[in-house]
Amino acid sequence: MCAPLTMDAAQQRVIAANLAEFRKNTQSPFGKDDEIGMLNLITPDTMRSAMSVADMGHVIDMSVDYFLGMPSFTAAGQPDYQIWMTNTPRGTVIDDPMGLQDPAQNELVSYSGDAISMYTHTGTHIDTLNHFGYHGAMWNNFKADEHLGNRVWNIGGPEKQPPIIARGVMLDIAALLGVDVLPQSYGIGAKDLQDACKRQNVELRVGDVVMIRTGQMTLWPTPQYIENEGGLTREGAEFLAKAGAVLIGADNLSLEQIPSTEEGNWLPVHTYLMAEAGVTIMEVVDLEGLARENISEFCFVGAAIKFAGATAAPMRPLALPMLSR
Repeated sequence: MCAPLTMDAAQQRVIAANLAEFRKNTQSPFGKDDEIGMLNLITPDTMRSAMSVADMGHVIDMSVDYFLGMPSFTAAGQPDYQIWMTNTPRGTVIDDPMGLQDPAQNELVSYSGDAISMYTHTGTHIDTLNHFGYHGAMWNNFKADEHLGNRVWNIGGPEKQPPIIARGVMLDIAALLGVDVLPQSYGIGAKDLQDACKRQNVELRVGDVVMIRTGQMTLWPTPQYIENEGGLTREGAEFLAKAGAVLIGADNLSLEQIPSTEEGNWLPVHTYLMAEAGVTIMEVVDLEGLARENISEFCFVGAAIKFAGATAAPMRPLALPMLSR
């Protein structure tokens, strides 16, 4: 089976998806001050368990490069990735930005510096639970009117998330269907996920990081569009959340099926996972390395850049295959 074979009462109580009500923000089972949801299940003991069976000499990088013109959410009106030099070796000689008044030092010390500007949901990144909610409130009923200032949230930002070290599972839906990349707007439901588990001989466990391969990275870095993207449906998201996933990611831009097939909600998987189930998500994860090596189970290691109060942050996730595989 794909879902856990056994789940004790204590595990049932801390899986927020079991408490969820349709289109309502869930009160966290981890307390009124909780800002990270299911990531609370990551503990020193679970991290040690995941690391204890990982091949520390075999590391697969699941992040993408950041570069001018990279695929992002520009089709939705978001700013694209930009990088520019703030200092150059020759410019330092000409402008003397340090005020040294010593041409010899500026000729000796070749100084380069740069700056970037981007939407925080660009490249391989992790979302935070303040990203989507219902009726002006987010996970655990944190209200925008009380917690969102002129610039940032004072709750739920990437700086609140712990480093994530956990058992990882990659479900290869593209391989299941025998295609390089999922058809446009294909919806990944519970049966797809169950069938992928059976095909790959892997089961889900409480506390897992689950990655879903759509094959979209086979097209990278060709510009990709979010208007008709294959991805996870709410049914599929509920299946994974109720199985105890603490983080769900994919190799596409939006994680979920685009356009939405749920009446009245243009992004039902985001709203469900974040506001109802307390499960954060990752997008633009490069799963091709795992697919090439037929790796379904691994130790996931990653940590977000601590952009205080943001709704997302870049992450460089690593996969350490299991020694027993």
